[in-house]
Amino acid sequence: MALAHDVSARTQTAPGPSVAIIGAGVAGICTAIKLKEAGLTDFTIYEKASEVGGTWRENTYPGCSCDVPLHMYQFSFDMRPTWTKKYVFAADIKTYLESVVDKYGLRGNIRFNTEIDDARFDEAAGLWMLKSGERSFEANLMVAGTGQLHRPVYPDIRGRETFKGASWHSATWNHGYDLKGKRIAVIGNGASAIQFVPEIAKEAASVTIFQRSASWVLPRPQREFYGWEKAIYKALPWTMNIQRWKIYWFGELLYRTFHTSGDKLKQMGIDEMELYVSDPEKKRKLTPDYEPGCKRVLFANDWWPTMGMDHVDVVTDGIDEITPTGIKTKDGTQRDFDVVIYSTGFDTTHFLGPMTMKGLAGRDLKDAWKTGAEAHHGMTVAGFPNFFMLYGPNTNLGHNSIIFMIECQANYIVQCAEKMKKDNLLYIDVKPEAQRASNESVQADNANSVFASGCTSWYKTAEGKVTNNWANYTFKYWWRTRRPDFAEFNLRTRTASAQGAGAEGARVRVAAAE
Repeated sequence: MALAHDVSARTQTAPGPSVAIIGAGVAGICTAIKLKEAGLTDFTIYEKASEVGGTWRENTYPGCSCDVPLHMYQFSFDMRPTWTKKYVFAADIKTYLESVVDKYGLRGNIRFNTEIDDARFDEAAGLWMLKSGERSFEANLMVAGTGQLHRPVYPDIRGRETFKGASWHSATWNHGYDLKGKRIAVIGNGASAIQFVPEIAKEAASVTIFQRSASWVLPRPQREFYGWEKAIYKALPWTMNIQRWKIYWFGELLYRTFHTSGDKLKQMGIDEMELYVSDPEKKRKLTPDYEPGCKRVLFANDWWPTMGMDHVDVVTDGIDEITPTGIKTKDGTQRDFDVVIYSTGFDTTHFLGPMTMKGLAGRDLKDAWKTGAEAHHGMTVAGFPNFFMLYGPNTNLGHNSIIFMIECQANYIVQCAEKMKKDNLLYIDVKPEAQRASNESVQADNANSVFASGCTSWYKTAEGKVTNNWANYTFKYWWRTRRPDFAEFNLRTRTASAQGAGAEGARVRVAAAE
């Protein structure tokens, strides 16, 4: 009885609805900070790993870095004058995120080593019932910041398990293996390979890239900041925002090229290749046959010099099987290797990954998304009340910084949480017609964009539906999400018999159970 009284007391004084944030990457950290700033402090971040960082924790391959200039790849509310260069490595971003977590006092709100694998909405209580293995949690709102680029995908190639040498995915890099003097096969040549191949080529005996399609790779204007620049940023922090906006509007101009002609981008890539690659056959293999932007445009300075090296080869014949000693292509050629590295990307179209999620009347999210994921403004799904996504369907970008989108989403979600508190709502559920209108607008934009121009990419489902990208200017996304239109939602008011429970109360019950 004492425990029940304690829970009730905590619930009555809880500062707003309880919030479960899934993932302690960029999105989860941003949302937590925005909630805290709004006085909504009853939140818990559930993180599957033992550290924060999201994709910047997961990917540690050699050369891993961000291809967005750093002034646009940090939170607008926490710009730092201490960066040393324009483009930074993954470890730098992870260090930044760690410091942000400490600066805003979020560590006490994080449950590490807790992967939520099951979520079910209790309509009567207005609660999401969450499970991580045998442990159970509750919260009024669930916010998924699980991202799109953290579940590695291996190719379905016959004999993959028979290879006797070393092998790993780029997202699970084996740092303990010495690559010096080794014959290395790299399957895939996307964003990760563009960065790690030049690094491993420095010490390998040979590197053979098995390529399904070439990538458009443009030079990246990397440079060190001058001392006077850093001094100005430190003395006049607002000058960092000038740089941020310059980068932002350049990105918006880049978007424009995805909808008009990509000839200038093509020529930039070809000119760079011509500088370093002399072999006509290798140049033919490395020249894409699709428009820039249909697949992700990549930026690197050392890719083309590496492609010009004699011990780096490109194979475009399809792989027939992986053998105990190497790789056999469909033309019958057997090539032997010491190491096979898979640069085959991530499961991007199955948002929320293996989590089981059920909304009103037990509806399964997988059934709702059987023709491809979609959401109202990429955040809410009809029939799944009090549920929000960050970096959800159709919010990925090919031309600007995802942090801009995430900040828009976090501000939107906080306003919804404030509405629930102010009006004592049991739940908020986007109307099907509002979601349909939002998705139709997004898909119309995609249909007129380079993303739908015919190539195969991780932006699409196997059936060809573009589920990942936002095919419009990002300022339009900001405008649409600057304030929620609550006429687009079904709002259910809380009654005396359905008061719900705050996460603080839920934490008491969980602690008692443990």
